[in-house]
Amino acid sequence: MAQNGSNSTVKLLGTWSSPFALRGRVALHLKSVEYEYIEEADVLNSKSDLLLKSNPIHKKVPVLIHGDVSICESLNIVQYVDESWPSKPSILPSDPKDRATARFWAHFVDGKCFESIDAAAGAKDDAGRMAAAGSLMECLAALEEAYQKSNKGGDFFGGQNIGYVDIACGAILGPLSVIEAFSGVKFLSQETTPGLVKWAEIFRAHEAVKPYMPTVAEFIEFAKQKFNV
Repeated sequence: MAQNGSNSTVKLLGTWSSPFALRGRVALHLKSVEYEYIEEADVLNSKSDLLLKSNPIHKKVPVLIHGDVSICESLNIVQYVDESWPSKPSILPSDPKDRATARFWAHFVDGKCFESIDAAAGAKDDAGRMAAAGSLMECLAALEEAYQKSNKGGDFFGGQNIGYVDIACGAILGPLSVIEAFSGVKFLSQETTPGLVKWAEIFRAHEAVKPYMPTVAEFIEFAKQKFNV
């Protein structure tokens, strides 16, 4: 297993259904970091003392605990893992321009894409659902274009290996599958986003992802319980 200079213990607080905790698990797996995963069993209703101590501002998972240091926010965790364990494979590109571009698309996912997903999930009427669906389609079209421009003939956004943008985008697959199931609308399709359809299949099956990503059926069942539908 990969080690850094301090050899401090590593823990990750998460929930099995969290698309954001998934990011931390993928990054740690890619870097072959030995760590303890701690499941927050009912984070919506009951937060552990360790979570409240480790993330007193947001009180949310994921949280990476490295020795006596707590790292919060999923994209921040991924960057921290990449920098603290600099062994191959690199998660962020080495070129400054490419790193800036990767950060841009990651923030696009956490901003525009998740805003559209939340709007689609929470729409109260047909007009709201149509507007949210249109916004989400625009987001996915932008990601499709970014994928086609950046994959360099490989399977992932940066080429042949999973990188920062892949880990960021991977977080939308679970919520997107739930919205597709409830709405009957295919947001990822061969007609509109062929690259993303292929990418999603390969990403889900990757050895650093598959052990940690719930199935579509598990995501849907969780959503039914969460929203009492």
